[in-house]
Amino acid sequence: MDTSYDPKAIEQKWYQHWEQQRFFSPSGKGETYCIMIPPPNVTGTLHMGHAFQDTIMDALIRYHRMCGRNTLWQPGTDHAGIATQMVVERQLNAEGKTRHDLGREDFTRRVWKWKEESGGAITQQLRRMGASVDWSRERFTMDEGLSRAVREVFVRLYNDDLIYRGKRLVNWDPVLHTAVSDLEVVAEEESGQLWHMRYPLSDGSGYLVVATTRPETMLGDTAVAVHPEDERYTHLVGLSVELPLTQRTIPIIADEYVDPAFGTGCVKITPAHDFNDYAVGERHGLEMINVFTVDARINERAPSRYQGLDRYEARKRVVRDLEAADLLDQIKDHKLVVPRGDRSGAVIEPFLTDQWYVRAGPLADPAMEAVKSGRIRIIPRNWEKTYFEWLNNIQDWCISRQIWWGHRIPAWYDDQGNVYVGRSEDEVREAHGFGPDIALRQDQDVLDTWFSSAFWPFATLGWPDDTQSLRTFYPTNVLVTGFDIIFFWVARMVMAGLYIMDEVPFSEVYIHGLVRDQDGSKMSKSKGNVLDPIDLIDGVELEPLVQKRTSSLMNPKMAQRIEQATRRQFPDGIRGYGTDALRFTFAALATTGRDVIFDLGRIEGYRNFCNKIWNAARYVLINTEGQDTGLDETAAVSLSLADRWIVSRLQVTERTVNDAIQGYRFDQAAQAIHEFVWSEYCDWYLELAKPVLLDETASDAARRGTRRTLVQVLEAVLRLAHPLMPFITEEIWQRVAPLAGVAGNTVMHRPYPQPQADQIDGAASEEMEWVQTFIMGVRRIRAEMDISPGKALPVLLDNYSESDRARFDRNALCIERLARLDSVTWLTGPAPESATALVGDLKILIPMAGLIDKDAETARLQKEIAKLEKAIQGGETKLGNTQFLSRAPAKVVDQERGRLSEAKAAMAKLDEQLKRIQKL
Repeated sequence: MDTSYDPKAIEQKWYQHWEQQRFFSPSGKGETYCIMIPPPNVTGTLHMGHAFQDTIMDALIRYHRMCGRNTLWQPGTDHAGIATQMVVERQLNAEGKTRHDLGREDFTRRVWKWKEESGGAITQQLRRMGASVDWSRERFTMDEGLSRAVREVFVRLYNDDLIYRGKRLVNWDPVLHTAVSDLEVVAEEESGQLWHMRYPLSDGSGYLVVATTRPETMLGDTAVAVHPEDERYTHLVGLSVELPLTQRTIPIIADEYVDPAFGTGCVKITPAHDFNDYAVGERHGLEMINVFTVDARINERAPSRYQGLDRYEARKRVVRDLEAADLLDQIKDHKLVVPRGDRSGAVIEPFLTDQWYVRAGPLADPAMEAVKSGRIRIIPRNWEKTYFEWLNNIQDWCISRQIWWGHRIPAWYDDQGNVYVGRSEDEVREAHGFGPDIALRQDQDVLDTWFSSAFWPFATLGWPDDTQSLRTFYPTNVLVTGFDIIFFWVARMVMAGLYIMDEVPFSEVYIHGLVRDQDGSKMSKSKGNVLDPIDLIDGVELEPLVQKRTSSLMNPKMAQRIEQATRRQFPDGIRGYGTDALRFTFAALATTGRDVIFDLGRIEGYRNFCNKIWNAARYVLINTEGQDTGLDETAAVSLSLADRWIVSRLQVTERTVNDAIQGYRFDQAAQAIHEFVWSEYCDWYLELAKPVLLDETASDAARRGTRRTLVQVLEAVLRLAHPLMPFITEEIWQRVAPLAGVAGNTVMHRPYPQPQADQIDGAASEEMEWVQTFIMGVRRIRAEMDISPGKALPVLLDNYSESDRARFDRNALCIERLARLDSVTWLTGPAPESATALVGDLKILIPMAGLIDKDAETARLQKEIAKLEKAIQGGETKLGNTQFLSRAPAKVVDQERGRLSEAKAAMAKLDEQLKRIQKL
């Protein structure tokens, strides 16, 4: 093995080997275990959320594969309708063209060409993460098989009266000219204004004041609403007001939607431009007047002087005209939540238009029952409430989009506007007896990307055909996903699976949190705190990092601020930590139900952990390669206390890790592996093995037993850690396995370690605890008295039992070597003044005379105490400052309190040491 660990030298080498050998394919043996990858957008690149989620899924797949299950991790990408169309449209714009210059067919061909040439970036990045998906089964939501499945589901839903076309309110992007889903809308608070307008009563007796943040929409008002129990207005219900600027009269209605305590208690109702107003309009049978065009200009339904104006120009003119008519009561500054399209950045308009809808109610009830009955288990359970709340209040789902890239809706129209739904135009003609003389034109719209994604669990396995894969792997086992798409994807997959397959799509849903920065803030380009997983794996120099973080920002001041922050935080860029360190960090932070607070200090620590494993393996190989490792069953083998102890501790660790992974507690699995490898195997066992391997008096059987234990425990540890750290474990396992008598082509196809009850040795653990306590007692005295680690010490033992003497004698060689003892004396008389440590009742005494310079040690301790006194005084002053407590973030105050507490604890310890020195 190389002297130093270099992830770049091993990671891609092993991944290419695994993929070429098709090690990720289902074995065809054992109980099935299947995970469907949430298909990333074909336009996308790997972000920290993907990397975290993929680490969890791959750990599960590798674990169950090693447990002997017939595993499939199904890969694929989503065609990402709007996102992909925008990418290609931007290319055309750079050429001075639009998609309309090409026409629909040529534009679609251009998108396919882009997909083939540039659409695989994220799948390559998944490979860098070590994702053991079966690439031979990779799917794309627009491939022919999935397109056929989408058409089949659409037709079935339509024939069952669960799909219909109707005029309803949708989120409309006036730049992209399409309806968008709630997930594609980013709502953030912005500064705006609240206009209070006077609507004259028709009988001339006065006016009502209504307030709005969008005065231009008043051109489409069809009522003013008040609360039915608001005594100020009950006498006006049923009367009418004159709608300013329009020469229209609209009624005053009563509806419980109105909050009488907000504003004047009067609300303008614009059913065609507000979702709440739309519901009010439906309840009261109000006219729906849409005053916008598809690009948010005023249309012919409004008075002529406003027609053709952009919505914001219309706003200015409406306000000016109201003011001129003395109908503008007041204007107030106001904070409001503004919905913007996540792709275009344009303010989204509620827009009344003809769209295709799924009738969601009949599909929602079975989806709720599946969770209530336990057929689907959501982890953690608190997300069940979110799931039920959405399904209980579910609205019909708008599934049509006014773009060109996507699954075109399988519906055709004749010249009279009649609609015919079928799997193809030929099927429609045959079903209705239409000859070639009957002109049919296909619907121009495409289906929402989330519509095809809902069928992912069964369509990827070959449905609507009855394939072997479908029979084997559906339903799948677990869905790993973020909480933000419980509605948009999880619930819809459940509804679709139950409707089409009459079976849930998965038995468990593991909901993970967001990956946040070290301060707990959400990662975003505008904050400049986004980390790229590939940068963490490979490293990146400062200038490319600055360029990456600022190049897409349109605001120069923001770009400058982020550049300065990046230079401060990463003056030398980001070092490469390797994939295994990144994956292990994610696992260690994967606490159920909580967001991941990602700190570079953690990944630095786990990069060191990889080094620790590497160096431990080198030590083991140096001492075992070409040596007798006990593979000959006829040769005598003797196991030391340390051998029996480490094997016993391995069983306990294996049980902990198995339980943790099965319970989705990857943090606990990582912690157990880290604790065993670092503290027990490396820090203790490797040191305890040295006396046996190096001592000339040790028997061949003892050396043979220790060498066998060294390699067998290391080989098991590599299998144990493989689901979390696939690359380093494979690299080392290939060298260690033969020494342990283990055959196989890859560690991922070896059995996952399972605890053996007969190898848990309570007696060995108890005695080893005594040995460790003895050694640590001597080491503590060294540290407290500042005695050199290399100086051999005389030890006096007092208040001992026969059991203590026997334990010491059995383990004298290890204790004397690891504690660096010069001599051991069992006292029978009074003890001299000494530094003391306890092992149960046994006293370990180390006389200080001649070991330390009392005056120098006293001066050293007094200097340290003085420094701590100053730090404590500063901390107490700061925490006593009310301005600091009121202005500083809670996290900063907590950190200051923690530092003060640590300083006081250190002070108490040094005071005790000083008293002990002064007694000498």
